[in-house]
This record gives sequence, C-alpha cells and structure tokens, in this order.
Amino acid sequence: MGANGPIGSHDPTAHAEIVALREAARKLGNYRLTDLTLVVTLEPCAMCAGAISHARIGRVVFGAEDPKGGAVIHGPKFFEQPTCHWRPSVTGGVLAEESSVLLKDFFRARRKKRGPVE
Repeated sequence: MGANGPIGSHDPTAHAEIVALREAARKLGNYRLTDLTLVVTLEPCAMCAGAISHARIGRVVFGAEDPKGGAVIHGPKFFEQPTCHWRPSVTGGVLAEESSVLLKDFFRARRKKRGPVE
C-alpha cells in the first residue's frame, strides 16, 4: 500500500504508485510485477505510468480521472504510445465519485492545516 508523500519525504517521485511499486518489488524480490494489479484513487501521471510500464504491472485500476495531470486516458496517453514497451490492462472510473470526494477532502484539509498562503 502506498500513500502520496513527496513533501514529507522530500522526494518528488514519492507518488502513491511509486511507493506501492517499490514496496511490492522489495517484498517479491523482483522489479517485474507482471501478475499484480495496481489500484489507485487517481489516474496516474506520466512518471507513474512510465514506472508501471517498467515494472510490467499486469493491470491498473483507478478511480477518478485527472484531465490536468493524468497520462493514461488524458494527456500523453502513455500506454498507447509506440515507444511504450509494456501495456497493462487499464480500468478507469471505478468508484470515481467516491475517489473524487476523497481527494477533494484530503486537499481541503491540507489547505486548512497550512493556512492562507502569504
């Protein structure tokens, strides 16, 4: 299980997908994760899609679409590119509304915690 942590870990690559891939690879003792399903709340970005491809994840399931930063069904549509060497099966929109609410609540709480930007 991964959680988004770039700020707390001072690591720009610490997206939830990357954290989960690292943990799975460590536990399995292999960077190839072909039989695994990765389930995430938000459509993966280009960096995460690249890591998913390199890990050879078998299936990706995501909740909410991300028209601004997503790279699976939006933006570069990473897995559709001819240079993508591994394409997982993708199922998007699973519990999309619930995922969207979770994300909005999370970021609302973060903004409230930080206070107004000066």
